[in-house]
Order: sequence, then C-alpha cells, then structure tokens
Amino acid sequence: MTLLEYDSAATLTGRRRFDVRSAVFAGLLWACLAIACLFLCTVLVVIISEGLARFDGNLIGNQPSKLRPATSGVQSAIFGTLWVMAGTIVLALPLGVAAAIYLEEYADNTKWWNRLIELNIQNLVAVPTVIYGILTLAFVVRGPLSVGAVALAGSVALALLILPVIIITTREALRAVPREIRDASLALGATQWQTTWRQVLPASVSGIATGSILALSRAIGEAAPLILVGATVFVTVNPDGIFDRYTVLPVQIFNLVSLPAIEFQHLAWSTILLLILVLLAMNGLAIWLRNRFQRRW
Repeated sequence: MTLLEYDSAATLTGRRRFDVRSAVFAGLLWACLAIACLFLCTVLVVIISEGLARFDGNLIGNQPSKLRPATSGVQSAIFGTLWVMAGTIVLALPLGVAAAIYLEEYADNTKWWNRLIELNIQNLVAVPTVIYGILTLAFVVRGPLSVGAVALAGSVALALLILPVIIITTREALRAVPREIRDASLALGATQWQTTWRQVLPASVSGIATGSILALSRAIGEAAPLILVGATVFVTVNPDGIFDRYTVLPVQIFNLVSLPAIEFQHLAWSTILLLILVLLAMNGLAIWLRNRFQRRW
C-alpha cells in the first residue's frame, strides 16, 4: 500500500467514525426533545381535562367565596392582575427602552462605568425572582417609600424583574439594524437623535415589541415576589386602582391548591387553564408582531 492509499484509508475511517458519533449525538438530542415534548403534552392534557370542569362564566364573573365553592370565581384576581400588569408596563417599558437606546447608541464602551452597567444588566437576568420581592418589600412597601401592600408595589417588583430582559432584547433589536442606515442618515445631515428616532427605532419596533411582550408574559406568571410584597391570597373585592389591596392569578392558584374541598381543586385547575390561555395569547401576539413588522435587510 502506498503512502497516498494509506492516507486515504485513514481519512475514510476517521470520517466514518465521526459520522457514527454525529448520528449518536443527534439521536440523543432527538430523544431528549421527544421526552421533553411528551412531558409537556402530558401536563397540558391533564390541565385541559381537569380545568374544563369549572371553565365557565362563574370563573370570571364571580368573586372568591369559601362558603359557595361550587360557584366561586377569580374575578378579583383577574382585575388585580390587570392593574399590576398595567403598572408594570408603565414603569418597565419606557425605562427599559430608554436605557437600551443609551447603551446601544450613545454609551462609550471604552468607559469603565458603561462596561460595569452592561455587566450588571446581564447578571441581573439570572437573579432569583424572590430577590426582587425582597428589595421591593424593603424599599417600597416599607422603608423610604412605605406605600404599603398595594398593587403599585407588585408593579414595581415585576418591573424590576423584567427590566433587564427588556433592555437586552431591545439592544438586540437595535443592533440588528444595519450600520449603513445610521451612516446614510448622518451623511444627509440628520443629528444622532433624529437618526435614532426616525430611522433606527421604526426599523427595530418588531423586535422591541416581541421582546417586551415575552418579558410581560414571564411577569404575569410570577407569584413569589408578589407574595412577599403583600399580594393577599383571599380578596373578594376588585381593586379600583394601584393603591388598593389586590391579588393576582398565580397567587390565587397558590391559595386554591391548598384548600381541601374538591370544588376548590377544580377551580384551581380552571384558573391554571385560564392563565395558560392568557400566556398563549400574549406569545401568539408577539409572534404575529414579529412576522408582521420584521424587516429583511
């Protein structure tokens, strides 16, 4: 066997060994995906089958009641969720988008304080949600502000929770706009602010909207920080504003599953199904906005 034939045979053997390893690795990945999908489908089937028993008009139209469990509802939790999420949107979206614009369009990355801010924002994404509840409890519910256990405190906790996510996703959307768009606008005499407001932001609105909706869908399912800041587990009156006592759907589910009556267990399943439908609607809206306004460069 010549040297060339030996090299060819060795190369062929190495490729076959690599192909076998690749096939095994791909098979393991597909198996993991199948197992994850199986568990997810099983959970969804159980939630749907159990939740349809009480998924009726009483679920939305009636207030929680321990005396009439068969007709009890979660209306106060729905209104509380709406108030808390409205406050979260007002607090988190403008601040998050403005911070992302500054960091992406104006900040000098050679300055140490800008690099420190970016590092902290990236680290805050992985902070446990209960930490935001503790901070809000110390500085908003009590401490300097002392607003009490009202819906505004829940909004502040959730705004702190999703603020790093909004900043990161908004920066990614701004970064996706080609640099040539900015250079052309500046070359025509526009200022940096005019370029950002009239060219960069309209071109990145789909990415900003998608990231913001996904961040809000994460916040609407959180219970741990809201329990710390005073989201009571049993409220029979709808809140009239951000300074009223409140409860939310995740906290209401947490309360219902701990009650012994079987009617409350059915109500908990129905509330879980309602929350899942809301999350699916928000994620569907995010996908539609991305496909509707996304630009191909």
